[in-house]
Amino acid sequence: MTVFEELKRRGLIAQMTDEAEIAELINAGKATFYIGFDPTADSLHVGHFMALCLMKRLQMAGNKPIVLIGGGTAMIGDPSGRTDMRKMMTVETIQHNVDCFKKQMSRFIDFAEDKAIVVNNADWLLDLNYMEVLRDVGACFSVNRMLSHECYKQRMERGLTFLEFNYMIMQSYDFYQLFQKYGCNMQFGGDDQWANMLGGTELIRRKLGKDAYAMTITLLLNSEGKKMGKTEKGAVWLDAEKTSPYEFYQYWRNVSDDDVIKCLKLLTFVPIEQIEEMERTLKGQGLNQAKELLAYELTALVHGREAAEKAQEAAKAVFGGGGSSENMPTTTLKPEELTDGGIGLLSLMVRAGLAASNGEARRLVQQGGVSVNDEKITDPKHVVYPQGEMILRKGKKVFHKILIEA
Repeated sequence: MTVFEELKRRGLIAQMTDEAEIAELINAGKATFYIGFDPTADSLHVGHFMALCLMKRLQMAGNKPIVLIGGGTAMIGDPSGRTDMRKMMTVETIQHNVDCFKKQMSRFIDFAEDKAIVVNNADWLLDLNYMEVLRDVGACFSVNRMLSHECYKQRMERGLTFLEFNYMIMQSYDFYQLFQKYGCNMQFGGDDQWANMLGGTELIRRKLGKDAYAMTITLLLNSEGKKMGKTEKGAVWLDAEKTSPYEFYQYWRNVSDDDVIKCLKLLTFVPIEQIEEMERTLKGQGLNQAKELLAYELTALVHGREAAEKAQEAAKAVFGGGGSSENMPTTTLKPEELTDGGIGLLSLMVRAGLAASNGEARRLVQQGGVSVNDEKITDPKHVVYPQGEMILRKGKKVFHKILIEA
C-alpha cells in the first residue's frame, strides 16, 4: 500500500486537482507542501490536530512540510465559514501566538536539517504596495467568480467588508510566494478553504504559465475537525496549562461510538489494518477498547508516553470505583473563598470550570447530574464544606478534585 493509498483509505482526502501527479509526488517523497495556521490564540487546539498528524505522516514518507503561520492574514480574518467579522489583533499578540505555535508543533514535525520550515506570511504581505497588488494580483481574479463561492455568499447576507473580501487574494498570493521562494508544489486545507486554494493554483498558472506545477488537496473532515474539541468549558487545547493531560485523555475517551473508528483512522498512527479489524469486530461496549486506544495514542502524541500512562491509570482508577486521583484535574481553594468554612455548590462548580455560570450549574444540579464524593446533590442551595480531598462529579464521566490551600 502506497502512502497516497493509505491517505485515501483513512478517509483523509476529499477532493483534489491533478490526482495522478499528486500521488506520484507524495509516494516518491518529493512533495513540498504547506498548510496554513492563523495565530488567533496562544495555543493550538484539537481542531488543528488533523493537519498536524497529516504533516507528520507525509514527512515520515520523505516529503517536506512548510508550516505557514498567518501573521499577515490574521490581521484581516478569513470569512470562510463565519457569519461575523473576526476580532482584530495587535502585531505583538500575533507574534506571541506564532512563537507558541512553533514550540507546540515541534512535537509533531521534525524541523532539524531543513526537513521542515516555518514561514510567516507577514514577511511578504506587510510589505506589499497597494497599487502593485491591484495591478499584478487583483487583475487575475474575477469578482463574479469570487462571489459565486459559498464562503462569500454566507457573509454577503450580513455584510462582507472589503477587508475580508481581500482574504482570497492574500491566501492565493501565499501559495504564489511559497511556490517561487521554496519550490512549494502542493497545498492542503479544509473543505471550507477549497475556493481560496483553487485561487492560489490559478494565480500561479496565470502568472507563471500553464506549465507551472501547483496542486491542491482538501482534507475530508477539516471543517468537522474545527468543531472537534468544543466543550462547555471552551476549546480542548494542546497546551497542558490550558487542558491538562488527564482532561485531554478524557475528551478522547468520551468520543461518541459513531466517531471513535473515524478518529482512529484520521488522527492516529495505529496501523490501518488493526483499525479496520476493530471496525469489523467491536460493537457496543466493546468500542470502549477502541476509545481507550484512541485516548492513549493521542495523549502520548501531544504530551508524551509518561503523561498518557498517568492519565490512563487515573481514569481507570476513577471509573473503576476508587483508586488514585493524583492526575485528576484539580482546583485549590483559598481559605478566603470560604464563608464559615463553606462554599455554595453552584459557585464551586463555576470556580472549578464545570459550569460556565450559576444558571448552568443550577440546571445540572436540578437534573441530578452532580455528585459530591459520590453523593448525588439535587438542591441548588446546597453548601459544601471542603475538608481534605473532595471529588466533584458532573454526569458519569467528568471528575474534578477540590483541595483547600494550606
